[in-house]
Amino acid sequence: MRIIPAIDIIEGKCVRLAKGDYNTQKIYNDNPLEVAKEFEANGIQHLHVVDLDGARSKHIVNHKILYNITTKTSLKVDFGGGIKSDEDIRIAFENGAVQITGGSIAVQEPVTFQQWLDNYGTEKIILGADSNNRKIATHGWIQQSELDVVDFIADYAKKGIIYVICTDIQKDGMLQGTSNELYREIIEKTGVKLIASGGVSSIDDLFALKELGCDGAIIGKAFYEGKITLRELREFVEEL
Repeated sequence: MRIIPAIDIIEGKCVRLAKGDYNTQKIYNDNPLEVAKEFEANGIQHLHVVDLDGARSKHIVNHKILYNITTKTSLKVDFGGGIKSDEDIRIAFENGAVQITGGSIAVQEPVTFQQWLDNYGTEKIILGADSNNRKIATHGWIQQSELDVVDFIADYAKKGIIYVICTDIQKDGMLQGTSNELYREIIEKTGVKLIASGGVSSIDDLFALKELGCDGAIIGKAFYEGKITLRELREFVEEL
């Protein structure tokens, strides 16, 4: 299982939110590159970068920070937030993203998202399935649809999607544990490579997600609040 720390960006700074609420933002570092280098120095190979300004603005905003991270570290970065057009996805890949995550676009413009899958390949496109009480949420989690998250993922699995990041919004940033029953259902019913996101509160949560068969686990607030240390992450990665 891949350990994938998250760097969420607002106005160029590394922040975290609670349940996706922009009014709850807490700044942890003014320099995302500094944070990325710290992860790299401790054996981390993957990074999840979210352009929260982009998610709210509906177009990519923080691509320069993406470029700084991908050119000054060896981290494999998946990038999401505000990728809504062919121009956005081009900018993301040109600035070093190894994969991009599409959430709102997959809901609202499935034809465009399918074209990205066809043009760039299923190894480069991650489906972002953000779930609020099992319903898919979009636009930085501000809007909610009536789509069931498992049905949504299953439909895209039939269309060729391989990688899925599923975030339980009610868990995100709350440090109260992960939605293991939901993740188990997704894995059993869809067969995708699931990257769990939201609610990781301790190293024990990572072991549980690994036992479930998750392909990856995204860590955010648990690290920034000291609930999981860099040493623990390094040892976990070494065990893998």
